[in-house]
Amino acid sequence: MQLVLASASPRRQELLKLIGIPFVIDVADVDEHTCLGALEAVKVLCQRKALSVASRHPGDVILAADTLVALDDVPFGKPESREEACQMLRALSGKWHHVHTGVCAVDSSGSIHEAVDTSSVLFRPMTDSEITSYVNTGEPMDKAGAYALQGIAGMFIETVHGTPSGVIGLPLPMTRALLIECGLCPIA
Repeated sequence: MQLVLASASPRRQELLKLIGIPFVIDVADVDEHTCLGALEAVKVLCQRKALSVASRHPGDVILAADTLVALDDVPFGKPESREEACQMLRALSGKWHHVHTGVCAVDSSGSIHEAVDTSSVLFRPMTDSEITSYVNTGEPMDKAGAYALQGIAGMFIETVHGTPSGVIGLPLPMTRALLIECGLCPIA
C-alpha cells in the first residue's frame, strides 16, 4: 500500500513531505468547473480528484485537495488572465475573505475520508500600482484567488485566522488525521 498524491501542485507536494510519509504523484485530470458555492465546490472537487486517481491505484491510499478563495461565498479559482487576476485582487483588497481547502483520502478498501479546512484572511488595502506590479511577477496566475500566502503576496496579508498550510493548499493537521484514518502512520 502506497500513498498517491492526486496533485501536480509543488506547494502540496512540499507540505505533504512534512508529514513524513513517502508518496508518489498521479495527477487527477477532472473538470474543475462547478456552479456551487466555494465551500461545497471544494468538497465536490477534491472527492472527484481522489476518485479519479483511485480507479488507477486499487489498494493504495489516494490523497486529493482543492482550494478556493471566497469573498461572500463567491468562489475565486485560478485566474484565466492577467486582467482577471487584477480584478480578483482589487475585490480582495482591504477585505476579509475565506480560503476553503477540501481534502479527500480514499483508503485501500475504497472508503472515503474527507474534511474541509476554512481560514479567514485579511488583505491590507492595495493600490492599483501594487496590484499591477504583483500580477506582473506571474505569481498569481496559477493560484486560487490570484495570490500565494507563502510568496510575494505575503506582504499584502495583514492577518490569517486559521491554518496557514490550509491557505497554501494542504492543511497539515487535518491531512495528518485523515491519513491516520486511512491506516498510514505519519511522523509523531
